[in-house]
Parts: sequence; structure tokens; C-alpha cells
Amino acid sequence: MREIIQQSLKGERALFGTHDARISYCTFGEGESPLKECSNLEIDNCLFKWKYPLWYTKNVKMTNCTLFEMARAGIWYVDTISVSDTVIEAPKNFRRARGIRLQNVDFPNAVETLWNCQDIEMVNVTAKGDYFAMNCKNVRAEHFTLVGNYSFDGGENIEIRNSRMLSRDSFWNAENVTVYDSFISGEYLGWNSRNITLINCTIESLQGMCYIDNLVMKNCRLINTNLAFEYSSADVEIVGQVDSVFNPKGGIIRADRIGELIMDGRKVKIDQTKIEAGEIGRTSDRAEWEL
Repeated sequence: MREIIQQSLKGERALFGTHDARISYCTFGEGESPLKECSNLEIDNCLFKWKYPLWYTKNVKMTNCTLFEMARAGIWYVDTISVSDTVIEAPKNFRRARGIRLQNVDFPNAVETLWNCQDIEMVNVTAKGDYFAMNCKNVRAEHFTLVGNYSFDGGENIEIRNSRMLSRDSFWNAENVTVYDSFISGEYLGWNSRNITLINCTIESLQGMCYIDNLVMKNCRLINTNLAFEYSSADVEIVGQVDSVFNPKGGIIRADRIGELIMDGRKVKIDQTKIEAGEIGRTSDRAEWEL
């Protein structure tokens, strides 16, 4: 295997078409696409300071690297890549890529990151930025932390465990999503989606879990959450109180207490939803803005 060690590389396509190489302690300065159309690379302790560093590459292992802010749109059209112990400051990374493994990776500027990718595994990943993981398929994440809105829009086959997400409008237009043992805070969670399952989760959401076909919640807690489940078909088990439930489409909703139950027979078939609650504070057939 060819070794490229402690070099300062600049200029357009500095190592274009490199194959079967170990690249260590190198700095990629000004110059686009330094590792375009490469394969079988082991990259460690390298600094990437300019645009489009890895495009159309295959079989890449990257460890202890840094992609600075100008290494934007850095990893696109890649087939099989593992990245570990790395900081990716640049936005818009990972686009139309597949076979991605991320471990101990920090994305401090994750705007429009992981778009239209598939076969993704994330362990100990932290990301901050809107529109994370749009239209991604086959995602597995554990110990994942996200601060950013509109995440996983259009995603399919997603499994998340032991994670924390501060994300408005997350999991919109998604299908086959399961979240275990996690905390999610964000308005309008899960709208227009199918097959959303939340197990042992704590949720905070204004008008969350609405417009969902087949929502399942097991042993979940809803804090500061109102107008939940509008037009959703649901099988829901809530520990403690949910502030208000609004016009579910069908199924069963179980809770220790419902602060307000709003069921408008003009909009939903009331007998299609079974309510099991130890206490209901108030019932109404209209939302407050219709009174």
C-alpha cells in the first residue's frame, strides 16, 4: 500500500484517482476535489481545508481527521466509508452516499447533512443543524445527539436508541421509524408519516404525533404536550399526564390522566377511538379557537 505522510497538498485534484493508499498527517489546503475518484484509502490525522474533498470514492476509512468549515459538500457519491473520532465542521456533508459508518463524530455545523443517503450506522454522533438526514434509508443510530429542526424528513427504515433530539418537525413524511429509550423535544413531531413507534421515550411537543398512520407508543411520557394525535390512528400507552388529546382518527389511547379530551364528531368518528384514562380533566367537542 502506498504511503503519503505529512505533506501539505494544494491545487485542483491534488491526489485525483489515488488507489490503495494510506494518507497520514497531511493537510489539504486550497484546491477543490483533492481525493476525487479514489478507492481503498486509509486516512488518519489529516486536515481538510477546502471544498469537495471526497467525491465518487469507494472503500474509505477515516480516523482522527478534521474537516474545516470550507470543506463543505465534502463527502458526496461515496460507496462504503467509515469515519471515526473526527470533527466535521463543514456543512452539507454526505450526499447520495451509501454504506456509511460514523463513530465518535461531531458535526457542529450539520446543515443539510446526510441527504439522500442509505445504509447508515451512527454511534456517539453529535450534530447541530437543520435538515439533517433528509430522505435517508436504513439508518441505525445509538447515543445520537441532535440540535436542529426538520430532521429525517422523508426517511425510511430508521431505528434510534438512547438518544436526545431537540428538533422541530422531525420525522415528517417518514416511514418505518422506531425510537427507543430517547428524549425528543420539538413541535409537530412526526406529521404525515406511517408506522412510527416510540418505546420508553420522553416527548415534549406542541401538536405532536398528528396525521400519522399507525402510531405506536409504549411506556412513554408526554411532558408539556398538547393537541396530540390529531387525525392519527394510534395504539398509545402514556405514563402520567398528557395535557390534551385532539381528534384522534382511531385506535386506543391509554393515559393516567388526560388534561383535556377534544373530540369533534364533525371531523372524526368518535367511536373509532377508545380512551382509557384514570382521569379526564375536561371534555369538549370543539378546539378553543372554534368556541
